[in-house]
Amino acid sequence: RPRMAICISNKHMYVQFIDDTAMSTLASTSTLKEAKPCNLATAKLIGEQAASVAKEKGISIVVVDRGGFQFHGRVKQIVDAATAAGLKISDRAAEVAEEAK
Repeated sequence: RPRMAICISNKHMYVQFIDDTAMSTLASTSTLKEAKPCNLATAKLIGEQAASVAKEKGISIVVVDRGGFQFHGRVKQIVDAATAAGLKISDRAAEVAEEAK
């Protein structure tokens, strides 16, 4: 499963899909080309763009790497928008819980 790496700075938001075994970036999107504010509405757009870019590359299930950021605000909005657009988050936590039973 590729890693969906999210990075947020004061001016821009970045999302990359990374294959750690091949050590390559499969797809990416960011706010670099657009002059939009770094707020929740833009985070939602970036999440939707990330999901569409991933689908174009054949990626359907990812593992979220929040890059040390807390899972709220813009990071949560990106992930929620991506999942609403059809991207699936790895269900490894559910698998571990089933194995524990």
